[in-house]
Amino acid sequence: MYFCLEQRLVIVRGQIIPLTVKEFEIFALLLLNPKRVFTYEMLLDLVWHEDYTYYSRKAINNHISNLRKKIRVAPDLPDYVKSVYGVGYKFDI
Repeated sequence: MYFCLEQRLVIVRGQIIPLTVKEFEIFALLLLNPKRVFTYEMLLDLVWHEDYTYYSRKAINNHISNLRKKIRVAPDLPDYVKSVYGVGYKFDI
């Protein structure tokens, strides 16, 4: 995997992965802080710059789901974005 923050570029197995602004910001935050767990509240504050609400948790889950689908270009690749049940997400291999 290749990740470039300055170019806002993610490449997996030679394939450029087109991410939305929020998907890229979530992925960058997780990737640059490997194994650190980010709660829903932290993601909302750091990515959306908004207070936590119930509806926003669903928005985060949708973005994470889309992100996972996009970066998993082959079935043998690991799930880089891990769920921490009831808490949030982290980047891990």
